[in-house]
Amino acid sequence: MPDLRSACLVLALSAVLPLPAAAAPAMTGGSALGPVLTDARGMTLYIFDEDRDGQSACYDACAVNWPPLLAEAGAVPEGDFTLSPRKDGAMQWTLRGQPLYTWIKDAAPGDVTGDGVKGVWHAAKP
Repeated sequence: MPDLRSACLVLALSAVLPLPAAAAPAMTGGSALGPVLTDARGMTLYIFDEDRDGQSACYDACAVNWPPLLAEAGAVPEGDFTLSPRKDGAMQWTLRGQPLYTWIKDAAPGDVTGDGVKGVWHAAKP
């Protein structure tokens, strides 16, 4: 059984010490296009011209090819990064209201092979 004084100390410290900051939803990475936004693995993020009003229009086969940048439970909007609900209840990161995605054909950090696909997909810029 835990010591009552230790438990009280942990509770007291958690009330005054800041919680660790959540990881930013995107970072800036280098590419042949110059700086682009990337996910935590360094993969280029994209925006889709068909998305409207902060809501994703990319589902089913589209979402297989363009995986949405999903937020972890408890994620909190920060700065230009906000959250948008998807039809399945998941939350997707957005940049200034535009949902963010990766591209299945990008093989390594810095790849930008999705930029310009069908004229409606664009690398997200910081």
